[in-house]
Amino acid sequence: MTKWTRLLSYMSVFILLLTTPVTTVAQSSAQQDKKPAGALNDANQQMVQQMITQMSPEEKIGQLVMPSTHDNENNMPNADTKELIKEYKAGSVIVYGNRDASTTAEYNNQLQEWASETSMNIPLFSTADLEYGVNQHVTDATAFPRQMGIAATRDLEAANEMAGVTAQEMKATGFNWNYSPLADVNTNPNNPVIGVRSFGENTELVSDMTVAQVEGYQENGVLSTPKHFPGHGDTSEDSHHGLPSVTYDRETLEEVHLPPFQAAIDAGAESIMTSHVIIEAIDPELPATLSEDVLTGLLREEMGFDGIIVTDAMSMGAIDEQWGAGEAAVMAVKAGADIIMATGTLEQQKETFEALLEAYESGELSEEQVDESVERILATKVRYGLFDNRYVDPEEATDVVNTESHKELSESMAQDSMTLVKNDDTLPFDSESNDTTFVVGPEIYNQSYYIEDIADSVQAKTNGEVKRYVTSANPSDSEIDEAVQQAEQADRIIVPTFSASELAEGQSQLVNALEGTEKPVVSISLGIPYDIKKYPDVDAHIATYAVERWGSAVPVSWEAAVDVIYGANPGGKLPVTIEDHYEFGHGENYDEYETPESAEDIKALVDQLKEEGAFTNDTAPRALKRHLTAVNHYEEQEAAEKVLKHMQGFKALLDQQQNNELISADAFNLLQSQADALIEKWEA
Repeated sequence: MTKWTRLLSYMSVFILLLTTPVTTVAQSSAQQDKKPAGALNDANQQMVQQMITQMSPEEKIGQLVMPSTHDNENNMPNADTKELIKEYKAGSVIVYGNRDASTTAEYNNQLQEWASETSMNIPLFSTADLEYGVNQHVTDATAFPRQMGIAATRDLEAANEMAGVTAQEMKATGFNWNYSPLADVNTNPNNPVIGVRSFGENTELVSDMTVAQVEGYQENGVLSTPKHFPGHGDTSEDSHHGLPSVTYDRETLEEVHLPPFQAAIDAGAESIMTSHVIIEAIDPELPATLSEDVLTGLLREEMGFDGIIVTDAMSMGAIDEQWGAGEAAVMAVKAGADIIMATGTLEQQKETFEALLEAYESGELSEEQVDESVERILATKVRYGLFDNRYVDPEEATDVVNTESHKELSESMAQDSMTLVKNDDTLPFDSESNDTTFVVGPEIYNQSYYIEDIADSVQAKTNGEVKRYVTSANPSDSEIDEAVQQAEQADRIIVPTFSASELAEGQSQLVNALEGTEKPVVSISLGIPYDIKKYPDVDAHIATYAVERWGSAVPVSWEAAVDVIYGANPGGKLPVTIEDHYEFGHGENYDEYETPESAEDIKALVDQLKEEGAFTNDTAPRALKRHLTAVNHYEEQEAAEKVLKHMQGFKALLDQQQNNELISADAFNLLQSQADALIEKWEA
């Protein structure tokens, strides 16, 4: 194509953009907060097709690459980033680092301005990992509980609302694509990378929560990306450092790990991120990111996904150490990926562009496949209104983030997520007491502020003195001895622990040693909730799900734990099983059930427990309610002997259901106590 021919072609596309009505090029301003339409109309489709025909090979390949940005001393994008956008024609970027809302908006505006200065003037996807809210990279934005904490609430409406609020704050700061939620079913308690980032171990719960958040993001105009397909929840190795492999069979894959992704696809998820994990049941040789059997065979053909497939970061050890940036990028696109997340050094990023361009020009990557990916990308940019609304107002961004209503939602969800795993008549503490409280816990990734902040929160709740001591991550014998000596001078003890996989031996020894002081001891798991396995005799324990394997902090969660210690009612139910100790769904609270006045009160409780998932089928609660209906009949006749006889039958039925694993242990114990209370009333 000659220079003049290309110029005329670009002009025709530009004229089409100008002459097509705004409501067809993208959403009108009145539609900006609504979910984009599923398909392009004829005018938009014509525009996308014409753009593709006029794009150079460099411009097509550019749309397939998403480099991470590079910053200058002012925390703004630097000349290297400008080169990747203007010279290499990058169609997307992933933004790291931390800035306030106004600076983030200016940052994203600068990226979009450079994109506007390219010949095709195609707006960027500006993306980020914002799993627990925009605060993950925007310092003055709202931080929400992590996914496992959200699942502990069992509140799908709140999960959806959290995603919607995050989408609003994203758009205000210039982001249009979030790598969230995780759809990984975390079946391995020692998973070193997923952990509290997952909604939990239960496939149905993970599926429901994933759909709620996908819809919350996309209905508010931000792409959502369930990850890490086809599942990273059963790994024992961190793909940032090595190449994990899972050995479960195809049936386990289909019954446990795929349903959340299928549910997300059915709910209209616009993109899915790949995992750098070998799924032996599908492809025993290659990680999912590089496997045609996984991306094309399984995801596209079997599961019917037609959105954008984006890889996880290609500089992660699982990929980079074995294949390198260029080779891996080509393999991923050939396997079926649409966008390569080109993290790493500037040299690795350039290698990604150059290797893909060379493969395209040599025919190793077919024009048909590349054009299909480019069409998916451009069509999505049109539907999400990027051609009309690529810039944001930095001043408005500050007004939108972390509003009072956003903070209230976060705080409410945090309290509802707090899971009181154990309480031997220890909690709540009396905030009016002048007792001395000792707060002791470990550094987390060489930082002491976690424990210091918790101690400050405790001091704000109590009239008494608060003492504090921060140990190393794996406390030594001398540190444990020092902690015990200080604890002897206190009246009560709060000890947070942290693990992202296995709990350090010194931490469990510390808790057990503090138990020996015979002072009331409350432990708080800041990371995964399994820590209590190593110190099961502690007086009380709260799971917060607040800190993941990199140590990123969500203070609203540990502040909620302190609130619970001083009387706020916990609302969380375990999203995982703590093997040999506490079952999925377990969680105590401070609400004591009143003595039932009649069998009708117990029937209402059975209905409540059914709604909470305490029964494995619908037949079990129906059978219990039939017994209670008979009891109520004899209550109305004041036939005490028959009331007592049928209540004993009710208890026998409970025993039978427990033996056949039809009812949870918590529900069994609660209904037994309620039955005993009613029996005692009629015996009197």
